[in-house]
Amino acid sequence: MKKFTSTQARTYSRLGQRGAIFGLALPELAQENPNIVALTADLASLSGLERYKTMFPDRFYNIGIAEQNMIGIAAGLSSEGYLPIVTTYATFVTLRSCEQIRHFLGYMKMRMVVVGSGAGLVQAYSGATHYAIEDLSVMRSIPNLVVLSPADAGSALLAFEWAVGSDRPVYIRLTGALNCPIVYKEGFDWQLGKSNVLLEGKDIVIFATGVMVFTAMKAAIILSEHAISVKVVDMYSIKPIDRQEIEDDLDCKLMVSLEEHNVIGGLGGAISEVLSDYAHSPILLKLGIQDSYGLAGDYEYLLSQNRLMPEEVASDILTKYEHIRG
Repeated sequence: MKKFTSTQARTYSRLGQRGAIFGLALPELAQENPNIVALTADLASLSGLERYKTMFPDRFYNIGIAEQNMIGIAAGLSSEGYLPIVTTYATFVTLRSCEQIRHFLGYMKMRMVVVGSGAGLVQAYSGATHYAIEDLSVMRSIPNLVVLSPADAGSALLAFEWAVGSDRPVYIRLTGALNCPIVYKEGFDWQLGKSNVLLEGKDIVIFATGVMVFTAMKAAIILSEHAISVKVVDMYSIKPIDRQEIEDDLDCKLMVSLEEHNVIGGLGGAISEVLSDYAHSPILLKLGIQDSYGLAGDYEYLLSQNRLMPEEVASDILTKYEHIRG
């Protein structure tokens, strides 16, 4: 798996997850693999595809605002031996194209990489129609589909590189904006179905995904001021999920799932499914969007509205921890 340096990590951060994948990684990989083609639903510039489009005009398809058709065309290209890289906003590619993804990627196992950008709340003033808070629950319910949710721009590159080299249908969920917070200052041993422990602790385990991993690290620092030992785990592989890591943490006092997604059906739901196999397990506090559509606003306002800023996350964890400790 490709490594990167701290200098490169800063560059990736400035570009954000989608800019790093489509502006840097995709053109490089397309030079090595002539079967790579890229498709988008009228989002070439906003997805960072301009460089790729200039370099490979005959391997670029702008389907227009027709997401279902885009997945169908990608399936046709896949059946002819091409590797389609398909992207648009996460809410449209997963919900509007759900049936096509189910049929072609799930049922027929056609090889392609679907990248949903702007997941979570980062679409800000565009409103609830553009927020993707249901995509994890929908995508991970589809058999045979790999679902990935990288923590920052650098780890998004690792996930994308793995997906391009895989023979499996993949959905990659991109969160955050430009100047995406840096979690990884250099590459790490990325493996499908695994997670990465960023901070060791014994009292509380925070399982986080997407840009909420950075938030989890900040919340852990706040909780340490209360003499609470916190373990932080980056759950970048949503499906398959790292069952072993969850099992290894069964002796902690409190488990927390943290995601920029509905608390129903996402990371918290996946962890709950693992815990249901055990007669005894810690309480799981699910932090995320509490099954509601809020008001539109800037990104930080939306995070705060859903209590997803570090101070609010730490406060809610502390309240729950003190309650179970009596």
